Amino acid sequence: MLQRIQTIFLALVMIGMGVFLSFPIWFKVSADGEQQASLTAMKLTHQLDSVRTNIQPTYYLLILAILVAAVAAYAIFQFKNRVLQSALCAVNSILMTIIIGLVIYFTYYSTAKLFDPTLPGQYDYGFYGLVASMLSNVFANRFIRRDEKIVQHSNRLR
Repeated sequence: MLQRIQTIFLALVMIGMGVFLSFPIWFKVSADGEQQASLTAMKLTHQLDSVRTNIQPTYYLLILAILVAAVAAYAIFQFKNRVLQSALCAVNSILMTIIIGLVIYFTYYSTAKLFDPTLPGQYDYGFYGLVASMLSNVFANRFIRRDEKIVQHSNRLR
């Protein structure tokens, strides 16, 4: 049924992915304020000075985030098949782990070479949307398994 608690958590996964797509994920400003770098779901921007800017596309983050939101939306309507719903949450966990791995790669390894390696930068709202999505997915999977356990227990009693 759609009124179960896992539906709310799966909807929160979709909302978190929307935040991840809409807001910057990470940014870094040099000590002198001349250079800055920012990461969004679509691009990694490195502003060298007021005129020159390097832009590296990161469309795979965009594609993976849309895929996570789509799988969560599909999982909401699979309420009659809790095993499939749980498997879809596991797939979402794997996809979000890949996304967070790519974000960490960009923030610590790829951008550390750009300027001032001692400054780590700061995570922004987009990153926290991803973290909220991961937590919501874990809770959704927990409640799906709990419902399946209750149904299996009630079948044994008949």
